[in-house]
Amino acid sequence: MTAIITEKFRLHNASQFVESFSEASKSTYYLFIGKATPFTSGTSGGSDTNPPTPADAVSNEFYRYDSMLAAKLITSSDISNALPRVNWVNSTVFDRYDDQVTSSNTTTSGASSIYQGNFYFVTSGNNVYKVLNNNGGTDSTVAAAATDGKIESLAVTAGSGYTDGTYYFPIFGDGTSQGTSSGAIVRGTVSGGSFADFGLTAGTDTTIHAGGSGYTFANVSLTNVFSDASLSSSTTVGSGTGAVIRPIISPKGGHGNNAVNELGGHFVMTNTTLTQAEGDDFTVANDFRNVGIVVDPTDFGTSTVATASTRRMTYVVKFSSNTGNFDVDEQITQATTGAIGRVVEWDNSRKLLYYQQERFSSYGTATTTQSFTAFSGANNITGATSGAVGTPSTTGSETVTLAGGNTITLTSGYANPELKFDSGNIIYTENRKPIQRVSDQTEDIKIIIEF
Repeated sequence: MTAIITEKFRLHNASQFVESFSEASKSTYYLFIGKATPFTSGTSGGSDTNPPTPADAVSNEFYRYDSMLAAKLITSSDISNALPRVNWVNSTVFDRYDDQVTSSNTTTSGASSIYQGNFYFVTSGNNVYKVLNNNGGTDSTVAAAATDGKIESLAVTAGSGYTDGTYYFPIFGDGTSQGTSSGAIVRGTVSGGSFADFGLTAGTDTTIHAGGSGYTFANVSLTNVFSDASLSSSTTVGSGTGAVIRPIISPKGGHGNNAVNELGGHFVMTNTTLTQAEGDDFTVANDFRNVGIVVDPTDFGTSTVATASTRRMTYVVKFSSNTGNFDVDEQITQATTGAIGRVVEWDNSRKLLYYQQERFSSYGTATTTQSFTAFSGANNITGATSGAVGTPSTTGSETVTLAGGNTITLTSGYANPELKFDSGNIIYTENRKPIQRVSDQTEDIKIIIEF
């Protein structure tokens, strides 16, 4: 089974987020799964067929720890920049790249931001093309050839009444050698009294004769015009009106220098794989309904930021003796203490009961008083539906080898979760329909983050 999470949330800087995974001094991020028990209107809200939207509230973050099942460290290899896929389609007019797209200067498709338009596309051969002009990949070769501040395209308003011919216009602005024959130059073509649109065919289109470099703003004056490329013979274009030639500024570093930034790669995708029991920390006996990301959680009972690859987040009790088998999700109660919880997993061969105590009545708090009591001591623990009964061990320290070969150490019959509750900062959470885990299954969880 593959669980793909496509909801987005906003942070500040995609590059900083990606870099933090590859620098030891930065934060640690864990993907977690949780919520083994069903969503109900009387507890968490919603239902398994219609999961509730997580509330943006402090109490909701606390609850994520109550129901957290396990967490897996997100590594640098799990992270990649991402952007929406736009496929090449024949006869489709794509938006052209323009440095001045606004609500009053929209793209061909009507987008008010260049990053909301379709100004790039992917071919069937997985080549990525950036559209510099509507009439007509971003790889290491392209990046090496990029020139910062080079003029590579123009926006041309044709006008009328001009004298037909070929003309050369120096491009002014802040570029290197701006306004001279050593800087950027436009080769303008007038036909039928109007300026031809920008293109690549000299003599037919208005073209870039020289792109120059270093421009962050630029302009062309139709009164400063020459008949030759060396800009040595001044001339005029006649008495026409209405024409405008606007240089379009390339992105910082030049076209192709940084594909992620210039194509609007404001998305980061985490792709974390949960393979079977993951070091015996992820139950394969129950389902989950919540996924999220937590930053810098600490190990249980310490202030040390966790770094282990996986962390179990359920309580465990080992029985010295028992009768019957416990059912997943059933309520358990303990004699004398009055502790209440819910079963996550029952390992009969090792007499280990994994459980949680959610904040709701009959899930972790008493029905009448709503008080919370932790399980402790050797008093019997009973399953409400199965009728199974177990007596907790009283052995001071006991190490048990689990199914995957890892071990768990219990003190007087009990083991705590491996991350400290409410530590770190949960930056993303999403409720899903139940995803059942089994011993031969792998989940591929993708979370797309928008900055």
